[in-house]
Amino acid sequence: MKPVSLTPRWRAGAPVCGGNSLIEVMVAVALIAVTALGLLAGQLWTAREARAMALREQAAWIADAVTEAFATSATGDAALGQWRARAAVLLPRGEASIVGSGAVTSVRVTWASVRDRPADGEVIDKPESCGGVETPAGFSCVALAFAR
Repeated sequence: MKPVSLTPRWRAGAPVCGGNSLIEVMVAVALIAVTALGLLAGQLWTAREARAMALREQAAWIADAVTEAFATSATGDAALGQWRARAAVLLPRGEASIVGSGAVTSVRVTWASVRDRPADGEVIDKPESCGGVETPAGFSCVALAFAR
């Protein structure tokens, strides 16, 4: 019977690994995970901004329609009622109103903005008031002035 050797037999020229490749794989997986999280955050931000842009566009269309109704006909109050109902359907907590009177009047459309916005104390560039009237916190606004 042959004696059994406790030392492994290595083929000539075979590389000997000392655990370095496992660390390299862990670093590579960590980098891929961080990159994937960054891409997901970018996609989430893009989707949120696209939704906010779509709401802003719908509010601008509503304000333009109310302006056209008031500028072209004497039945502006009836048109305002219809567009208020449409604003409530199209925009989250949407509301259309007429601000001011006399020669220059403005249409103001407000809606609940994206929930993940910073608090009032955290805003760096606070937007100006909407049509001369302060917008409540958590709401966005579009104002369109017109002459009667």
